[in-house]
Amino acid sequence: MVWRRKNEELNPKNLVGTVKYGGGGILVCGCMTASGLGNLVFIDGIMNHALYLNILRDNLKLTAQNLGIGNNFVFHQDNDPKHRILNVRLWCLYNFLQILKTPPQSPDLNPIERIWRELGVRVRKHDIKTKSELKTVMTDEWMNIDAEITKKLVKSIPKRLKTVVDAKGYPTKY
Repeated sequence: MVWRRKNEELNPKNLVGTVKYGGGGILVCGCMTASGLGNLVFIDGIMNHALYLNILRDNLKLTAQNLGIGNNFVFHQDNDPKHRILNVRLWCLYNFLQILKTPPQSPDLNPIERIWRELGVRVRKHDIKTKSELKTVMTDEWMNIDAEITKKLVKSIPKRLKTVVDAKGYPTKY
């Protein structure tokens, strides 16, 4: 919510500038665990179910091994349409013991949204001119996000679930 006088919405003091990073944005995919972050994957083009499945195949198990959690984890993804395609669902069922699904666009239930926000804050501190610089900065800042942050976020999931249930599905402080 913003408080301002009538007809002042376009006054420069009420606007927040954006940075276009030299001609466009970058689509990324990443994962987090209580032990830390997985790979940051840069996506060229449009993310569809086939690309999503390839990212899972190429990164998820490797990340679990690298972070020392093996197959002992709950796989959490939201209910985005590309996550619900049959071949993705079957691959997940075959490869994971436990899957936690939440509604699409439900940041209250998806702790990685906090990581994305943290990454954005860190990246905006840099003077970035090109997409190549943006990728480099994003990768460096991603690697510098402390595992204590991800541990705290993962531990918050039960509390997040209870808070959303108590709020009857309406937005919460998360």
